[in-house]
Amino acid sequence: MNKTLRHSYFIGNWKMNLGRAEAKELIKGELSELPGDSYRVVLAPPFLLMPLVSDLIGGSSLLLAGQNCYKELKGAFTGEISPLMLKEAGATYCIVGHSERREYFFETNDLVREKIVILLEQQIIPVLCVGETKEEREANRHFEKIKVQLSSVYDSLSKSERAKIIIAYEPIWAIGTGLTASSQQASEMHKFIRDWLASTYGDELAFGTSILYGGSVKKTNAKELFAKEDIDGFLVGGASLNAKDFLAVIVESGA
Repeated sequence: MNKTLRHSYFIGNWKMNLGRAEAKELIKGELSELPGDSYRVVLAPPFLLMPLVSDLIGGSSLLLAGQNCYKELKGAFTGEISPLMLKEAGATYCIVGHSERREYFFETNDLVREKIVILLEQQIIPVLCVGETKEEREANRHFEKIKVQLSSVYDSLSKSERAKIIIAYEPIWAIGTGLTASSQQASEMHKFIRDWLASTYGDELAFGTSILYGGSVKKTNAKELFAKEDIDGFLVGGASLNAKDFLAVIVESGA
């Protein structure tokens, strides 16, 4: 499979970080230094910053994502964010099922599936996060964990809906810990995901799906990871909070 025919993505997940002034400074640096247009750069700021970020990146190649959403369009769900609100704020992507949402807020595979269904209905592209814990990997259950997370979503979707999803593999033990899966470990899991898509739903879906790596991605490991055939870009956490660091990930990848 030729990865050059798939979209490469660099998604900056700011998590619960940055204020208005910091966001303006960060985007100013990114807009002035983006090295090319052969890839897609997506920013996922906190909800309150989304309208500001949308205005700042207007007319540029930068794209906007939500960090999360709820499974309903509106209603008595205090504190939740609707896909309609994301859309109104200018988002065309939304991260779903991040390990922090699954772990800290007890989100289930069923809830993740419901969110993806409603996002697709609103023409927002889901970035589906999957990943295993350190204990699951050490017990050699990491492949089965990923298979269950994927099948719980994909089995209920149509062919056209499946084709719209971006997958982000994020080993939970390598998020915010300073640890990183080796390029071999990451490549092995990405290949497993693509092979599973091919055997379950066909080569067309497997060939066309962008699969990103997330987990302490930075300048020093971006090149080696991105060189792997089945790694199509990165979901970046800490390194996305500084324009210089985020741009270095993109440059070093040689996308």
